[in-house]
Amino acid sequence: MDAPVLDYLRKYNFKKVQLVNDSATGLRGVIAIHSTALGPATGGLRMWTYENEQAAILDALRLARGMTYKYAAAGLDLGGGKAVIIGDPAKDKSEALLRAMGRFIDQLGGEYITGEDVGTTLDDMEVIFSETDHVVTLPVHCGGAGDISPATALGTIEAMRACAERVWGSPDLSGRSVALQGLGVVGSKALGLLAEAGAKVVVTDIDPAKVQWAKDTYGVEAVAPDAIYACDVDIFAPYALGGIINDDTLAQFKVKVVAGAANNMLAEERHGDELERRGIVYAVDYVANSGGTIYDTDRLRKGGFQPERAMAKVREIYARTHEVFAIAERDGIPCYQAADRLAEARIAALTAVKLLG
Repeated sequence: MDAPVLDYLRKYNFKKVQLVNDSATGLRGVIAIHSTALGPATGGLRMWTYENEQAAILDALRLARGMTYKYAAAGLDLGGGKAVIIGDPAKDKSEALLRAMGRFIDQLGGEYITGEDVGTTLDDMEVIFSETDHVVTLPVHCGGAGDISPATALGTIEAMRACAERVWGSPDLSGRSVALQGLGVVGSKALGLLAEAGAKVVVTDIDPAKVQWAKDTYGVEAVAPDAIYACDVDIFAPYALGGIINDDTLAQFKVKVVAGAANNMLAEERHGDELERRGIVYAVDYVANSGGTIYDTDRLRKGGFQPERAMAKVREIYARTHEVFAIAERDGIPCYQAADRLAEARIAALTAVKLLG
């Protein structure tokens, strides 16, 4: 973040960012609220060992803005928010720290609704739920949807199928070769879906135990983490952290499609332009990975959580990805810009309706 924080907020039209501190528990964190135009700002709580405070603030801001676009493009009446806690979840997390964060969230009076993210779990959300009602990701016994990773994985495969249809004329993934990066809770489930679809998958992960699991369970080939980008395959499927589409990785790609679950895949917007220039079809990250949030937030809709309704909406990611392609063709722009236009058009239309009402 080169610019001052307030300049960044003005540039990207943020509503607010709140820094939180609780010396008794060691809590240091950020709550970023990008937009409440469609509804309360909603997004997960991440706990991570950031290099410095500026990096934590920037991560919260980028993720919050991404959530605004994710919900708008998915047709959900929610705004974008995100929270982060600075610290190692394996060493620094405690019940007292989580409860302190819950109290800060509660003070916002429903303006921000939190959920599970990197470094936090459903059990952590249950702890936070003891301090605030403004939690969306919850275990089933607390009235939540439970594990949302299957829905996230399914959504990414639906987006991948749409990309395959655009490139090869068929959404069938049978026989397609896929380089899958990251075997966490979502990546591992996506691997199962790809195997079921008949795709040929090569995997990588920084955890050797996860790689061995994938080899033992699905008989897939594995490569070193740095070798995944140069694999001679049809599809690159990133399921790890963001910024993975950059100058270095683009130079190695032989793929025709990029589709996965990682947030903020593009290190910079110009890398989205470069994907377009190279003829690589991109399933825009916040469209492709929205399945979990769609499934998760169904409990906020009228009638409460309905699994069949929620999963049906997850499957709409296939059609929504094609809608992004149609906008890109119509306007002569890259896919990442087309997805933004799809989201911005919905925000503008519903905001106008509210003002008229």
